[in-house]
Amino acid sequence: MLIKNLLMATAGVAIALGVCGARIALVTALGFPNKASAQNFDEIYVFGDSLSDVGNVFQATREESPSSPPYFKGRYSNGPVWVEYLASKLRLTSNPNTNFAYGGATTDDSRDMPPGLLAQIKSFTTTHSSANPKALYIVWAGSNDYLKGAIDSTAPINNLAIAVKSLSAAGAKNIVVVNLPDLGKLPGTRTTQHSASLNVLTKKHNSGLAASLNSLRQQLNSDIKITYLDVNSLYNQVTNNPKKFGFTNVTNACISRAKICNNPNEYLFWDSIHPTTAAHKLFVELALPALKSTPEPRAVSSSQTTVEPTVAVGAIVVGAVGGGLILKLSQGMKNKS
Repeated sequence: MLIKNLLMATAGVAIALGVCGARIALVTALGFPNKASAQNFDEIYVFGDSLSDVGNVFQATREESPSSPPYFKGRYSNGPVWVEYLASKLRLTSNPNTNFAYGGATTDDSRDMPPGLLAQIKSFTTTHSSANPKALYIVWAGSNDYLKGAIDSTAPINNLAIAVKSLSAAGAKNIVVVNLPDLGKLPGTRTTQHSASLNVLTKKHNSGLAASLNSLRQQLNSDIKITYLDVNSLYNQVTNNPKKFGFTNVTNACISRAKICNNPNEYLFWDSIHPTTAAHKLFVELALPALKSTPEPRAVSSSQTTVEPTVAVGAIVVGAVGGGLILKLSQGMKNKS
């Protein structure tokens, strides 16, 4: 059974460079074209958990969770989350009606609160006769499965594959799927007895997900673009050398014992599991080049056990758990859901 203090919340983290020059250098070094043609997206649809939730749990709990303040207007952070920044970068309006993400969601088809990833997509396909082929579809989930007790990656990976196939069958042409960082290295897990096992599960999940998506690229129509954001290897680069990327603290939460740090923009984590809004914003700036490139599908050998992503994020990006029912913070700072 997982850490009791974590079972009520899982989160997503994303980080990136704070210095423009360093960011450009990394993007160039990792092979992203400087003048890639941007996709002409006209909408953005989002499915997932607390990393992408823009207020669905907040509304469902009658504005009780997450507590605002200190959390920002129903977001699991101290400001807007990454999908809102992404919409702005793409010159789109962040429309709550196209965001189906719920904090605490797993990858399954559960219709209870919070609804699982597959239930979210079912809700979308039920209310839309067909998917807009010019829209961008975001899928980020999986962490809650493991933090809530899953000890095998088969089901979460299969659910993510079903999610992609369901969206493509409805007419989606541009689908982004994000993998997981080492779940045992979060502030709320890294010093627990579950740290090592969570890291092993993360590796199995990411390896299996990459292989599954590469297989789907061969099965689905050639005009369907699946973008795989590999946050795991990049997360490790940042945590190994945080100062290089503008962070002074990547191991502790900005909120601690009902107190808020003086420099949240220098913290990777807002609370024990959720990222700061600065991390969300930087994530988008560095992930955006992946959405501008259009690589050819890559064949996968049946003998491969580790599959390279077709599109890697060309700079430091961090994704961590996507939970939604926030940790109850001590000394009066409680977050219910």
